[in-house]
Amino acid sequence: MKEQVILVDEQDNPVGMMEKIEAHEKALLHRAFSVFVFNKKGELMLQQRAKEKYHSPLLWTNTCCSHQRMGETNLEAGKRRLQEEMGFSCDLEEVFSFIYKAPFDNGLTEHELDHVMVGKYEDDPLINREEVEAFKWMPLNEVKEDIDNKPELYTEWFKIIFKESYEKISKYI
Repeated sequence: MKEQVILVDEQDNPVGMMEKIEAHEKALLHRAFSVFVFNKKGELMLQQRAKEKYHSPLLWTNTCCSHQRMGETNLEAGKRRLQEEMGFSCDLEEVFSFIYKAPFDNGLTEHELDHVMVGKYEDDPLINREEVEAFKWMPLNEVKEDIDNKPELYTEWFKIIFKESYEKISKYI
């Protein structure tokens, strides 16, 4: 079965389900989440998307992100995907949510009501090579500087989410 996303209105009320690719082709608003994991040094764990990904391959992004499944809480979804992509689990806290729209050059568009979560973790991940090419830890101020100087190395959604959440997630370091 193809992965489904939860279509929502601007207040995050579910209005239907749709196959993920179709929702991205039609740029329909759907529920999503983004996880930012920090270590004790205040560094953010970034992931480089696998080269086989159908969009944004080999670009750097936040620790993990994806879509909730029907009946799954935001935190359950974040923990599930963190385990699937990065091979670990940690406590997560939802910080805020917001709506954004990011078109890709392949004709797909992310139009998401994104729930941003933060967590703490000290070890290196056990990355899933089908999802993740590499990882690295970076201080937030260096991530900000790198995005400003080399935006082409980062996913479109991460640049939007990072700008929107920088002040809010900085408090959790």
